[in-house]
Formats: sequence, structure tokens, C-alpha cells
Amino acid sequence: MTTLTYTKKTIITASILGALTTPVFAASIGQTDINYGGYVKLDAIWSDFSDGSLGSGNIGRDFYVPGTTPVTATSSDDAVFDMHARQSRFNLATNTKLADGSAIKTKIELDFIASSGGNERVTNSYSPRLRQAFVTYQGWLFGQAWTNFQNVSALPETLDFVGPAEGTVFVRQAMVKYSIGSWSFSAENPESTITTENNARVVTDDASMPDFTAKYTHKASWGHIALATLARQLTYKQGIANETQTSFGLSASGRINFGKNNLKFMLTQGQGLGRYVGLNVANGAVYDGSSLDAIDSTSGFVGYQQHWNDQFRSTFLYSFFTADNNESLLAITGNPTKSSQSYSANLLYSPIKQLTFGIEYKMATRDTEADIDGDLNRLQLSAKYVF
Repeated sequence: MTTLTYTKKTIITASILGALTTPVFAASIGQTDINYGGYVKLDAIWSDFSDGSLGSGNIGRDFYVPGTTPVTATSSDDAVFDMHARQSRFNLATNTKLADGSAIKTKIELDFIASSGGNERVTNSYSPRLRQAFVTYQGWLFGQAWTNFQNVSALPETLDFVGPAEGTVFVRQAMVKYSIGSWSFSAENPESTITTENNARVVTDDASMPDFTAKYTHKASWGHIALATLARQLTYKQGIANETQTSFGLSASGRINFGKNNLKFMLTQGQGLGRYVGLNVANGAVYDGSSLDAIDSTSGFVGYQQHWNDQFRSTFLYSFFTADNNESLLAITGNPTKSSQSYSANLLYSPIKQLTFGIEYKMATRDTEADIDGDLNRLQLSAKYVF
């Protein structure tokens, strides 16, 4: 007879909102431990746009997406208020012990933040979306997870869903990854975002090979540092066009501890990085009618977290992105984003480790090649309980 037992374990879990010691509820079936956890989060967001507003249902109103900040030649100040619980999250994980001492682990994670369906008229019903789904065995990972080009543990603790949105690598996708010691290597799902006439974005899925990454992480008592590389193929195969371009990127990131306080950072530079950085604030390349011209970009962030005492803490954050657009192609691309930057500061209060209340203020600016810019001022209040 299979015995089913329930336990309550305390483990360290990491999330975009930081690392917390949280209870994870578990059951054991034979040699398999089953854990589930997640959090419930309410966000109240007041957003003041200098150059017009975003329409109802726009993702840029649920969290900061740099490419959605409105820019116009004439200012039109407009403020909107939103409240939602769509960032709430659930995960289920298993750990099966094998006879040789190794283990097979799985994880599946869902949330509702960027899903389709639902509205705010009556029931606010939103479809769950897949965040992660993978299995690991003897250093191998198969499934959907954070790209190996990204360092998730370098993300600062913010109330905003991403935080340093324009300055960070941020992608989840299907992959095969192998980790050994301080090294990890992956082959990941390819996808290209190409700019065509009138600054239109075309998403293509025509690559003949996966995206390749390699990462080295050095850990020490003072924190860690990670160096990651990316090599991939940009493609545009529409109509008579059949073009490819090689893309490369390098990213350095890490965390430096100062007692309970910490400094987190990232700097990324590359050619044709496109969707990998800034939530796709710039595309990977421009199609000029005969060939692909990859867009160079530099991005990064630095965030410092100060623990005032056992219950109060703050994060001070600066994030930036710049694109080196080919000015000879502006007649094709229109008026693309040239740069984006943001500053934010928050105050978080945790009466117990699992429960956090916070307030955060963010100022952001997006500038285009025509030197037309738009500003965002955002005040966010949140309540989050991790289970």
C-alpha cells in the first residue's frame, strides 16, 4: 500500500520580489515529495503619463513595460488608476529520490498577469498562463524555464512585476540546459522580432537552429557574479525575402552583500538582442528591403537594498536602455525608441516574513530617434502574502 503523508517544510524560496523564508506545504507519496506554494498579491497603481494615456487593458498599465510609454510631439498629461490581483502565483513541484542516490525533479508554475481573456466589468476573470514547466535530472533541464542568458537572482526587490524592465535580460522559453559546477549551457527556442516599413514589428519563427547560451557563475561569501553569452540567428522569410543575420550578446550581473544589505547589477551589450532585453523595447533587426540590419543595444541596472531593521527595507533602483539605430534606415522604421530609463524607490514592511506591504514610486522616460519623449510617473501600493 502506498503511504501518503503530509508535512510542512520551511525552505528558502526566491522570487522577483526577493528571497523570503516561507512555509511550503508538502506531501510524500512513496519516494516522491510533492511541494506547492506561491503567493497572493494585490497591486494598486496610479500612473501619470505626460503624453497621453494607455488604453484600458494595455499591459503597460498592469506593470512597467518601457516600450508602451506614450510619446507624442505635443504634451497631453493624463493619469489613470488601476487595481488588480493578476500577479498572484501558484507552483507545484516534485522531487523523486532514485535508487542510485540521484533525483528527478519537476516544477510547473502559473500566474495571470499577461494572460488573455477576462475583463473588469463584472467578474475580473482572467485565464491562467504558463510561466515555467520543466524536469531536471543529473544536471539536465528539459522544458520551459528562465533563459540561461539571464541571472534571475540579480533582480532587485521591487513592487513592480519586473522592476528594472528596460535594463534587464528577461525571457522564459523552452530549452534544453546542462549545468556542471559553475557552468551552464543551453539550446533554446528561437524567435526573431524584425522592424519593417512604418516601424511595424514582425515576429518570425523561421530560424534553422536554436539560440545558444553559456553562463559562468562564481559564488562567494560576499555574493556572486555571473557572465553569460548568447549566440543566435535572426531570420526574416516573408514573401520573396529570405534573410538571416547572426546575433551575439554578453551580459555581466551579480550581487554584492554588505551585511544584510546588498547591491545588485547587470550590464548587457550586443548586436540584435531584440526580445532578450528591455521586454523587447527594440527589435532585433531592421529589414531594409534587401537585407537585415541588426540593432546594437546597451542596457543595464543597479539597485541597492537597505534593511532599516528586521521589518522595514527599501530598494533604490536605476535602469537604462539605449539602441544604436541606423539613421539611414529611419525612412523605413519611422521613429523607433532611442533610449529608455527609469528610477524607482520603495519602502517595504513585513510584520512577519511571509506578509509584505509596500509603497513604490517610479519615474520613467522613453525617447525616440526624432527626440520626442514621453514621461511616466507611477505610484504603486501592494500587499503580498507568500504561502
